[in-house]
Order: sequence, then structure tokens, then C-alpha cells
Amino acid sequence: MLARRFALYLDLIRWNRPAGWLLLLWPTLGALWFAAGGWPGWHLVVVFTLGTFLMRSAGCCINDVADRDFDRHVKRTAQRPVTSGAISVKEALGLGAVLALVAFALVLTTNRLTVLWSFAALAITLIYPFAKRFVSIPQAVLGIAFSFGIPMAFTAVQSTVPVLVAWLLAGNLFWVLAYDTEYAMVDRDDDLKIGMKTSAITFGRLDVAAVMTSYAIFLAIWGWAGVAHGLGLLFYAGIALATAQAAWHWRLIRERTREGCFKAFRLNHWLGFTVFAGIVAGYVVR
Repeated sequence: MLARRFALYLDLIRWNRPAGWLLLLWPTLGALWFAAGGWPGWHLVVVFTLGTFLMRSAGCCINDVADRDFDRHVKRTAQRPVTSGAISVKEALGLGAVLALVAFALVLTTNRLTVLWSFAALAITLIYPFAKRFVSIPQAVLGIAFSFGIPMAFTAVQSTVPVLVAWLLAGNLFWVLAYDTEYAMVDRDDDLKIGMKTSAITFGRLDVAAVMTSYAIFLAIWGWAGVAHGLGLLFYAGIALATAQAAWHWRLIRERTREGCFKAFRLNHWLGFTVFAGIVAGYVVR
């Protein structure tokens, strides 16, 4: 019985689908490398890696509770533990609270400014699940939520938030808009039936163009940041490879099939990893 309960909790936090937390991890670590001018030390790497995993898992708990009445009408999400009734709302919120508290304990090992930013990160995490009811492009809200690791990385290293943070955050927001629009394209028909607001619905037939434009803006901004920090050929190679991956995503989503759009979404963590690897390599050989 305990093993079955534990398996349900793992399913709730998407344990077997690591792409979600990796999408948060790569830009956060990339910002950490920019802030430190290279290797930031094991302490911060561990804090931000574990913190990212824990907060994404807590976000899944909150999201599934908020969306439980909608998810039962969507084929892909109908069997989620909270939606199906396998886990109660109280249990899901309790697990989410525990995970968030552990993440907060990690933040407490950094500095005061980073701790203050963590409260803002928690607030946007709580707000996002309800944005889909009121905001035409809720992916923009998710983009902010998924970008909070960037300013926190800089405050943890530099105890300040330079102008570069705003650029990196804006660039990452466009990347989130790109991949979460691909995700929304998978469920567009179901979302139209239940009245959910998504970027895929708002963009309409311009959805593919919006995705590709968002990729271009993300890669341009983060590419510029690397150039500004004197990163060389290996970084440029990383950006070029990430651009090639984005072009491959266009081939996957251009026909707007569920399978193609979902595959493109799932592959995005490799695109993010490629940019991060380029940053690391650039600092190594700089």
C-alpha cells in the first residue's frame, strides 16, 4: 500500500518526465555561469539544481489541483492522480508545501537578497495555474515563473541584479513562449471545448510563426549575452546547434499534428542544454 502511494506521488510530480524541470534548470545554470564568470562552485550548483527540481515538483502539485476540473475533459491529462481522485486535494497541496519548504531551506544557505527573490518566485508559481482562466497568453506568465532562477542566480553570486538579468529573463520568456505554445497546440481542440485560454488559441493560424519568432528572439538575446562576455567559437557553435534544433522543431510543428507538436515540446530541454553547454565551453576556453 505504501509503495503504491509513493508511486502516485512520483506520478504527481512527473518524476518519470524530467523534461519539465530540465527546462527550468538550463537557463538557471546558464545565468549562474554568466554571474560567476565561469564555474560558480559546487554549493550554488547543488542549491539551484535541487531547488529547481523541488519547485517544479511543487508547481505540478499546485497546477494539478487548480486544473483538476479541466483536466478530466482532456484525454492527455484525465488520468492525473488528483484529477482521477487517486490523490486528494489536501494530499497534493501538502506534498507541494513540503517540497517548497525544502527548496526554501536550500535558499536560506545563500544570502538575504536571494531569499527575498524566492518569495516573489513562490508568488508567481501560485498565480500561474489560474492565469489560464483570465489571460489570453498565459504562457507569458509561465515564462516569468520559469525565469525566476535567473535573477536569483545573480543575487546568489553578486548580491545584485544587473541590467543583463532583464535581457536574459526576456530572452528566456520567449523560449518558454515557444515551447509552451507547442505544448498548447497538442491540446488546442480540447481547450477550445472547455474554454481554456492558451497562446495556441490566441495566435490561431499564426501559431507556428509565433513559435519560430520566439525561438529567434531567445537565441539572439542569449547569443548577444555570450558575445558581450567574450565567449568564443565553442559558444557560437552551441548557439548554431540550438538554432538547427529550432529549425527541426519547425518541421515537427508545421503540420500542427498532436504527435509532432508534443515531440517538439519534449525535445526542448536538449535545445536548452545545448545553449548551456555552449556557455560552459565558452568560459572554459576563454
